[in-house]
Amino acid sequence: MSTPELSYEQARAELAAVVEKLEAGGNTLEESLALWERGEKLATVCQQWLDGARARLDAARTDAG
Repeated sequence: MSTPELSYEQARAELAAVVEKLEAGGNTLEESLALWERGEKLATVCQQWLDGARARLDAARTDAG
């Protein structure tokens, strides 16, 4: 699944799974690097969703004020 199609909740859940796999260990170096790279992409997606939500809240406050 590509990251642009993910909802915040999907990206967060997959990121948590990636972190779990990395913390559990037992991966090859190549697998660990691939997991880390996926985790970085997922973290970026989550941050974009949060930034968008913050902008919407700020806009709503401005409109209400």
